[in-house]
Amino acid sequence: MTTAPTITPIATELPRSKAPLEWAVSANGILFTAQIPIDASGRVVSGGIEAQARQTMTNLKHTLDCAGTGMAGLTQALIYVTDREHLTVVNQIYAEYVSEPYPNRAAIIVSGFARPEMLVEIVAYGAVA
Repeated sequence: MTTAPTITPIATELPRSKAPLEWAVSANGILFTAQIPIDASGRVVSGGIEAQARQTMTNLKHTLDCAGTGMAGLTQALIYVTDREHLTVVNQIYAEYVSEPYPNRAAIIVSGFARPEMLVEIVAYGAVA
């Protein structure tokens, strides 16, 4: 008989989502999270890809800090953008938050997100104790 892992929500100060989700959970020493460019009020930030990438990375850092691992615990990031040209800016901002040894990473171009004003989303995994 297989025992299901215990899934533990990570408490953050990010605004509650209207959708049935947690911003981050951990199970078996792995953190699972998806971050979007929302501010404390739950609104998508304006200002284009630079502002949105910075807010998304700030939210990711906040979540990893709340999980007790910080950015050093980030093991993989899947970066989704709506325009290939946005990757240059996202890479510059991403590099401000991560350091060697770098997490594994992929970048994916998508046609859009659930919130049409969004330009970026990051799905990330990390190691937690």
